[in-house]
Amino acid sequence: MTTDSIVALRSGRGSAHGIGSGRAPARPSGIARWLAVFLGLWIGLAPEAARFDLQNASVRDIQAAMDSGALTSERLVRMYLDRIEAYDRKGPAIRAVLHLNTNALDTARGLDAERRSKGPRSPMHGIPVLVKDVFDTDDMPTSGGFKAMADARPTKDAFVVARLRSAGAIILAKVNQSDWYGATEIIASSSLGGSTLNPHALDRTPGWSSSGTSAGLAAYFSPVGLGSETGFSIRTPSSDGNLCGLSTTSGLVSRDGQMWSYITGERGGPMARSVADVAAVLDVIAGFDPADLWTAQSLGKMPMETYSSFVVTNALRGARLGVLKEAYDFKPVEPGAVELFETAYAAIERAGGQVVRGVSLGIDLPKYLTNASPSRYERVEAINRYLARQGPAAKFKDVREMIANTIHPVRPDTVEAASKPRNLDRDPEYRATLAAKAALREMIVELMDRHRLDALVYPHKLHGPLLIGHKDAPTSRYTPNQTSPVTGLPAFIVPAGFTPANLPIGLEILGRPWSEPQLLRLAASFEAVHPNRRTPASTPPLPGESFDLPTP
Repeated sequence: MTTDSIVALRSGRGSAHGIGSGRAPARPSGIARWLAVFLGLWIGLAPEAARFDLQNASVRDIQAAMDSGALTSERLVRMYLDRIEAYDRKGPAIRAVLHLNTNALDTARGLDAERRSKGPRSPMHGIPVLVKDVFDTDDMPTSGGFKAMADARPTKDAFVVARLRSAGAIILAKVNQSDWYGATEIIASSSLGGSTLNPHALDRTPGWSSSGTSAGLAAYFSPVGLGSETGFSIRTPSSDGNLCGLSTTSGLVSRDGQMWSYITGERGGPMARSVADVAAVLDVIAGFDPADLWTAQSLGKMPMETYSSFVVTNALRGARLGVLKEAYDFKPVEPGAVELFETAYAAIERAGGQVVRGVSLGIDLPKYLTNASPSRYERVEAINRYLARQGPAAKFKDVREMIANTIHPVRPDTVEAASKPRNLDRDPEYRATLAAKAALREMIVELMDRHRLDALVYPHKLHGPLLIGHKDAPTSRYTPNQTSPVTGLPAFIVPAGFTPANLPIGLEILGRPWSEPQLLRLAASFEAVHPNRRTPASTPPLPGESFDLPTP
């Protein structure tokens, strides 16, 4: 029997004999009928060829495609560069990228050769990464989005960047953010890169200061990225980008070589399109760094296993999760958002989890948080510490020189803080704020202990991404939930769904100190039972991004 005959049988078109002849085909003999049935069943049972699809490929999928020989890091980088070319400056003009790494293809070729001769260094070998432009890179400028620092060239990588390169990752691009130092009139914009657009809604922001990482990941410019957070800038961009993001326990990830404003709480962390990919990055960047002694708190607290080993899909069964009542006190509230989260809780319950509603701190949490963040006292010292790391080549040696620059004005909050120096050793207001911060952390841990909870769950916010507009416009006003950064407790964002206005929102899972393994288990299990990832209509697949993999 010919191949055409088998295809005809499988498609229900009859045998090849008689097709197009205008007469009924001859009835096959018993042996022919048996052979046709056997071959049809065999073909039906044969596995279809596996396919690689850039839109859905995880880090693990990429590694499998590379191991099969169907993909190289060089080809992967080219695919992402093609997407950046098509959608970042052209097409919808997302404007996420500030600096492309001109050595990315050469680096990829070198890593491909290394893979062939020695094997991969790690699960991140040959994987492109987007880096928020607050992390120092010795081969690209680090500006913080501030026009006056557009040509600032660090002499060495940030700790987390160095870790990624050592693991074989490729720093593909430095991406935009809300301006770290410069004054701007438009929300979530920078004086250097302007406004980055949200691929899911082009008139909206993709979060705040990690906006470029959010937009770049949502538009598939790379599989993973780095964000950073003083108040809400890992979690909000993850929520606004339909992404996963982890703000770790304060002290788990080094801030050396990272622009910061919050000595006792600033965090850098992974963002990605899946929980597994967040874990893959965390495995590389977490851990002690003698250049940032804040990370000494992590000694003895990290798991003996890899973080990736905690990415499972059955952790909701038997889990006890409390819905934080005060999380519903943050404004505004978009129509349909509350109901969206009830759907998310129902998915947890169907998976065997127990959702305890109405768990309450018994305080006015939004008001409490306005008085409990120390970053406003620490900002000047933090900036000066970062600039001092740059050595003689620093663009500015301290905040005073930065304020005196004539290229672009500095943020008013920084100017005000510089005009009122604080003695961080003995300032009474600062001490009171630190005490309030510690008290809130204790309250939350006690709340989880009292209700025997594995974690707290709640809406990261009750509205989608904000409209791009003037910072004083009514549509720009909202109250962020800064419980995680104020307390230093870890929080995971995982997509919860889309509002009736078709805007993404994330579920936040808050844990005890050093509970990242538990959060990964819960987030991955929620992701499995309540999937909500979407490809933005503004950045569809390009030709060549999907192809067959060789059959094992």
